[in-house]
Amino acid sequence: MRNVVCLLILLASRCPADGTEELLARARAHAVDYDRDLTAAQRLLHAWLKQADPKTLLLPDRLNRPERVYTPHNSGADLYPYLILTSRLTDAALYRGRMMEMLRNEVRYTNAKAGVPGNLDLNTGKLGAPSLFGAGEYAKDGLITVTEYLGRTAWTDRMIDMMADAMGQANVASDFGPLPAADSELNGDYLQVMPRLYLMTGDARFLDWGRRIADAYIHEVLPGNNGLPSMAWDFQKHTGDSKLKLRDHGNEMIVGLLLQFALETQLGSPQASRYQPVLARMLDRVLESANPDGLLYNAIDTRTLEPADRRLSDNWGYVYGAVYDYYQITGETKYRDAVRRVLSNLGKYRSWCWEPSGVAKDSKLGSFDGYADSIESAIYLVNREPVAAALEWIDSEMKVMLAMQRPDGLVEDWYGEGNFNRTVLLHALMKSRGVRAAQWVPGLQVGAAERDGVLALYVSGAAKVEFDFARHRRVLNFQKNYVRLNEFPEWFTVDENTLYRLVPASGGAEMVRLGSELIAGVDLTAGGWTIRRYSE
Repeated sequence: MRNVVCLLILLASRCPADGTEELLARARAHAVDYDRDLTAAQRLLHAWLKQADPKTLLLPDRLNRPERVYTPHNSGADLYPYLILTSRLTDAALYRGRMMEMLRNEVRYTNAKAGVPGNLDLNTGKLGAPSLFGAGEYAKDGLITVTEYLGRTAWTDRMIDMMADAMGQANVASDFGPLPAADSELNGDYLQVMPRLYLMTGDARFLDWGRRIADAYIHEVLPGNNGLPSMAWDFQKHTGDSKLKLRDHGNEMIVGLLLQFALETQLGSPQASRYQPVLARMLDRVLESANPDGLLYNAIDTRTLEPADRRLSDNWGYVYGAVYDYYQITGETKYRDAVRRVLSNLGKYRSWCWEPSGVAKDSKLGSFDGYADSIESAIYLVNREPVAAALEWIDSEMKVMLAMQRPDGLVEDWYGEGNFNRTVLLHALMKSRGVRAAQWVPGLQVGAAERDGVLALYVSGAAKVEFDFARHRRVLNFQKNYVRLNEFPEWFTVDENTLYRLVPASGGAEMVRLGSELIAGVDLTAGGWTIRRYSE
C-alpha cells in the first residue's frame, strides 16, 4: 500500500521522495493528539462554567467551600484567561458571548480604585480593597497571555489601563521612585508586562516604569544580595533576606529583567550595556546552583547557593527562558548550551512528583499543577531548541497529566486548573504547528509536521483552518522572537505578503494563497496537504 500511495503521489508531482509521505504520517498522528487535547480542555471549560456565580458569571477561586470568592490574583490570573483561550479554540460563539460578558462584569463588579481590582465575595457582593498584587498577577499570568495569542482585544485594553492605574498607586518608596512592592515576585510581575506594553502602545510611561523597577534591582538589590534578587527587600534600609525562590512566586524578577534587557538592546539604549554584566552574573549564579542535570531547586540561599528547599522547581523553564533570552541578545553560546543540557536530561524525570499535594488524585505523582508548569516550561524551550529527549518527555508527561482529569471534567477543584488548560492548549498547538480549526468540534483532528520550510498538514474532515503568523513582530513589535513567559509559541508561521502553494495529497487541484489569506482562514478538504512557499 505504501508503494502504491507513493507512486500515485509521485505521478501527481507531489514528491514523496523528499520525505513528504513520512511527514504526512507524522501529521496524522499529531492530529489525534490535537483532538484529544482540545476535548480535555473543552470538558474543563464547561465544568468550570457550571460553577459560575449566577449574577456576575465570575468564578470562585476554589470549589466545595462555603466561601465563594472571586480573586483577581487567582480566578482572574490563572483561570479565566485560559477559559477565554479555550473558548476561542473550541467554541467561537462562547468566546464572543459568555467570555465578553464575564469581562464586562469583571470591570463592573471588581474595580476597587480606578482600574485596580479587588477580591469580590460572591456570596455577599462585598468588594475588597484595591490589590496591586491582584492587578499584577492578572496582567502577567492572564491578560498578557490572551494578548500574546489573540493580539489586541478588549482584554488588552483592560490590561493597559489597569496597569497604568496600578502604577499610579505604587507606594513602596525607593531611591528610583515608587515601586509596586518590596518583593521580587510582584515587582517581577510588573516588569514582565511593562516592556510588552511599551512596544505595543508606544506609551513612554510603560518604558519609564519598567526602567524604574529594573534600575532598582540592577543598581541596588542585585549588588546588595550576592548578585541575585532577594525575595524581600527593604528599600529604606537597603537590605534583604538572602533567599531566592527559583519557582513561581519568586523567580519573576529574573524573567522580567531579561525581558527589559531585550527591550533596551532593541532600543539601543545605554541601559543595555549597564545591565549586561549584572545580568550575566545573576544567570551564572543561578546556573551554578542547579542540580547535576541542570534542574533548579525550589529555593536557594543567595550567599552560598545551597538549596533552602531541595525539592525541584516545576517552573525551571521560566528561568531557563531568561537564560535563553540572554543567548538570543548577546550570542554567548554557553547559555544556549545550558538550555540544551537541561532539555537533554528530562528523560530522567518521568512521572516525577513536582508538586506534592494532599488533594492530588495520586499522591506519588503530586498535583497536576506541577506537571502543567513543567511541561509548559519545556514547550517554550523546545520551540527554539527541539531536543529529541525533551520532545519525547513532553508527550509522555502529557499522558500522565491528562489522566488526572476526572470524569466530571474537573481536576482538583481550584483555580489552578486554568493552568491545566493552558498547557493542554500549548501542546495541541505544538502538534498542529500553530494551525487551528476555525470551528472545531470533538472528533475533528488537525495535525502537522514540518521539515525544511515544508508543512505537512492533516485534517480529518473538511474544515476551515487558520494559520499562525509572526506575532512577536506583528503584535508585540519585538525584533526577535524572545522566549517570553506566558507566551503561546510560534511554530509554522506564514508571512502576510508571501504566496504559498497548498497541495492535496489526494492529487486534487492545488491552491495558491497569500499568507494573509491563510491567517484569515482557508477551507480545506479532508486528508493530507503540503504547504510551502510558492515558486514557479
